[in-house]
Amino acid sequence: MSDCNHDCSNCGKSCGSRTEPQSLLVPQNEVSDIKKVIGIVSGKGGVGKSMVTSLLACAMNRAGRKTALLDADVTGPSIPKMFGLTERAQADEKYMYPVETRGGIKVISLNLLVENETDPVIWRGPVVAGLIQQFWKDVNWGDVDYMFIDMPPGTGDVPLTVFQSIKLDGIIIAATPQELVSMIVSKAVNMAKMMNVPILGVIENMSYLKCPHCGEAIDIFGKSHTAEAAAEHGLSVLDCIPLDPALAALSDAGNIEQADTGVLSNAIRMITEMK
Repeated sequence: MSDCNHDCSNCGKSCGSRTEPQSLLVPQNEVSDIKKVIGIVSGKGGVGKSMVTSLLACAMNRAGRKTALLDADVTGPSIPKMFGLTERAQADEKYMYPVETRGGIKVISLNLLVENETDPVIWRGPVVAGLIQQFWKDVNWGDVDYMFIDMPPGTGDVPLTVFQSIKLDGIIIAATPQELVSMIVSKAVNMAKMMNVPILGVIENMSYLKCPHCGEAIDIFGKSHTAEAAAEHGLSVLDCIPLDPALAALSDAGNIEQADTGVLSNAIRMITEMK
């Protein structure tokens, strides 16, 4: 075309110069070597996605792998609180630097940058999306075997930015036992398929409550529908996390790294066996 400026990123027209879709993937910076990236997603909020992400990171770190956690839930960042992180992330003229947990997990989150963690984030979607890209390309992550990304709920601007900007090796869908799970799982599955990202499986959170007296498993939300919803899409439920007051207490106290992560053995095995 005669008026073509050869900038396909700002052009919606089809022409001979546009031979294939333009990739929006942002490459890693030269000082970071992140080998595998796993996103934890959900079709809605309130399913304990941050808890699932934190426990997966803790389990992988205990397995002796160099682990990082990117908190992409910008408007509701809870990861620093769960790990008891209070120091600010530092930066120089070239890079930001993640804060390490007591166990050595590298973490970046908006709450590690702001002065007051209770200040609301009143930003429009493009600004939030831009911050996520900065967390990926402007942070000196160093050598990382597995990075877990705590995605915001739903299918809006920020999840789309993560899917388009960061090469995900796979996603895990977090869900709860209620019948609503079918819609939650379907939304996450459909978005992942549209973005051509492999789905590793489903982790059910708040599966049951173990009676402290007799040990019986009590189905607080009634009969679980997660396995049925997963099967509809050819997926399996990797692990189930019970409702546990002790786990909640560890999270509230910033001691999530002390939690028992044995309930996620299947998910960790699948992730470590990925090609």
